[in-house]
Amino acid sequence: MKKNMGPTDKALRLIIALIIAGLYMTNIITGNIAILAGIIAAIFSLTSAVSFCPLYAPFNIKTRKAG
Repeated sequence: MKKNMGPTDKALRLIIALIIAGLYMTNIITGNIAILAGIIAAIFSLTSAVSFCPLYAPFNIKTRKAG
């Protein structure tokens, strides 16, 4: 598994995950929407941690600089 995410991409995903967590903690989002958003936040956090996005691979998208 080659890394295909750059630092800006990783940072944006983590920020979005934190925003979703904040919305959930303040009860702004609830119910099924909160579950779906939580799953998305977990995926964003995981992909940021490993620097690899499986959806980028089939389309040969790389936000990481070569080298």
